[in-house]
Amino acid sequence: QVQLVESGGGLVQAGGSLRLSCAASGDIFSIVSMAWYRQVPGLQRELVAAINNINTTNYADSVKGRFTISRDNAKNTVDLQMNSLKPEDTAVYYCLANTNYAGWVRDYWGQGTQVTVSS
Repeated sequence: QVQLVESGGGLVQAGGSLRLSCAASGDIFSIVSMAWYRQVPGLQRELVAAINNINTTNYADSVKGRFTISRDNAKNTVDLQMNSLKPEDTAVYYCLANTNYAGWVRDYWGQGTQVTVSS
């Protein structure tokens, strides 16, 4: 089992910045990759950024050059630095941990944190 707790959401004006943090606990040795997703009501949850155990990153086209994902293995956290925010970035942001324990693959989700960007 892995538990994820997100923090750092809030309200910001367009052009501003926010930093989201996700703290992992439990069977952290089983984590293969972590990611941030976001969801707007009525729409599917979409991948924002992901990072694996060798720090390979992947970003949605809509956030490339503005968002940066990073991991701190000592603190068991994954952060999402969001710069040049746009109103269309408004969503609930979720942290995901993809785990593999003896071949048993499972995803764990955090509870989500609201990000609102005003125009």
